[in-house]
Amino acid sequence: MKRLTRSNEKLVAGVISGISNYINPEWDPTFLRLAFAVVTFFNPAFILIYLGMVLIVPVEKLELRNNEATA
Repeated sequence: MKRLTRSNEKLVAGVISGISNYINPEWDPTFLRLAFAVVTFFNPAFILIYLGMVLIVPVEKLELRNNEATA
């Protein structure tokens, strides 16, 4: 079963990169980061949502990422 985790490939906290990996691991997280920045510009409440996700979403373990690559 897929699990949402914060990615180790991060710019700030890895939340957006983790969401990108959850949706489709082949996508570049940059597009989702840009979309989030645009949405946040028009609705700053998304900053609070992001901070909440930083506290709630667990950090990705390196073993999980390596097992997915070999499976």
